[in-house]
Amino acid sequence: MSPQLTLQTPLELPPTEVPGYLEQLWTKDQPSSQGAHTFCLLVWQPAWVEQQLVRTGRLNGPITGVQREEVITAARQMVIDGDLPLSMSPLTSSVSDAISNLPGEHQSEDLRGQHIDAAVSALRPRRLITLAPSLDGNHPLETLVAAYCPLPEEGGGTAACGDVVVLRGGHDALTQGLSILHPLLPEDLPSWVWWNGSLDEAPELLKQLTIRPRRLILDSAMGNPTHCLNLLSDRIAGGQSVNDLNWLRLRSWRETLAMVFDPPQRRNALGHVVQLDIDVETEHLVQGLLLAAWIADRLNWTLSSRQSDTDGSITALFKRADSEPVKLRVAPVSMGQPSIHPGQIVGLRLICQPEGLPAACVILCAESGGCMRLEAGGMANMELIEEVVPVQHSPVEADVARLLEGGHDTTNPLLAAAAPLAAKLIQ
Repeated sequence: MSPQLTLQTPLELPPTEVPGYLEQLWTKDQPSSQGAHTFCLLVWQPAWVEQQLVRTGRLNGPITGVQREEVITAARQMVIDGDLPLSMSPLTSSVSDAISNLPGEHQSEDLRGQHIDAAVSALRPRRLITLAPSLDGNHPLETLVAAYCPLPEEGGGTAACGDVVVLRGGHDALTQGLSILHPLLPEDLPSWVWWNGSLDEAPELLKQLTIRPRRLILDSAMGNPTHCLNLLSDRIAGGQSVNDLNWLRLRSWRETLAMVFDPPQRRNALGHVVQLDIDVETEHLVQGLLLAAWIADRLNWTLSSRQSDTDGSITALFKRADSEPVKLRVAPVSMGQPSIHPGQIVGLRLICQPEGLPAACVILCAESGGCMRLEAGGMANMELIEEVVPVQHSPVEADVARLLEGGHDTTNPLLAAAAPLAAKLIQ
């Protein structure tokens, strides 16, 4: 399904008039409806790469903030034209920084906050609030309001089920405009904050927006890896409900690995792991470290030591429950056309040496990469088990909708256990 626009052209109002207008909208203009009693979603949506591509004429507007194919294609072309490393993910801050050095003053309509993905709108949110920072840091604050609703089912009602609020402007103007958010987020409804950008940017704004009990959706693939894992583990330790899109993308890897060891004759081998190797795209090792930490936590391993190597990899030594050592290595691998999400796993190798039985080597690899790299190194004398992991390439908006649909007010316990250990591995 394609993204849907608001039901009406957004009305621009002074910030102080927004709360009163919305209250009137549901008590006077829509007397039969008080709005959907579901949830509120607050979105930080900078879309820096898309804004820069439009400014330089490399992409036609309007600006939507949606990771559509045209944006990804133009960003990949910029990686080539800008002589950037081909292994660089196309939607990162490094790409937007490179485009920022190019000339261009093209203008286009900005529809961020109004271009709502169908997967999110189908959940009938009560209120969608978008903070849309502008490239111009001096841009004054603009506030837009509109009634909003998914397209009704055949024979359904016609009343609007929610509303849209957009705050657009420079960083300072947005910061000053945060005062209107409190009356816009009803205390009787759960509120989610989706930080749809790098975790490195606007740290004070992130802190103000994500106060408890608001539930946080972030992507630990976006930003400095150490900072991403520290922020993730600190927020979890502070008791906030945290949802990590990077962790969500690990689901197929965790499920496939669990299925490999599901047969009774293989379960015993899990207690005799001696080596774990994980390959990831580029130098962003967060996803690989989260998977390694999940495995270590599930198998009751204890971290003994770790080190960063000159090739960008991280090696560590664990102790199993029986005090035997386990070697870990999470290593970067250059990919010609990497995922739009930095640091996605491309392969995993797990070696087990059960007493009195032949050693076994389990290799999992993504559809986009082969297993040959992981097959090297003395595998001939081992039982070799290979599986291709069905990696899902769903839009980020669909992943966010999955989290919202779950409605959890606590952090996934598996993520809560893995994040602190992953943070230790990257220190």
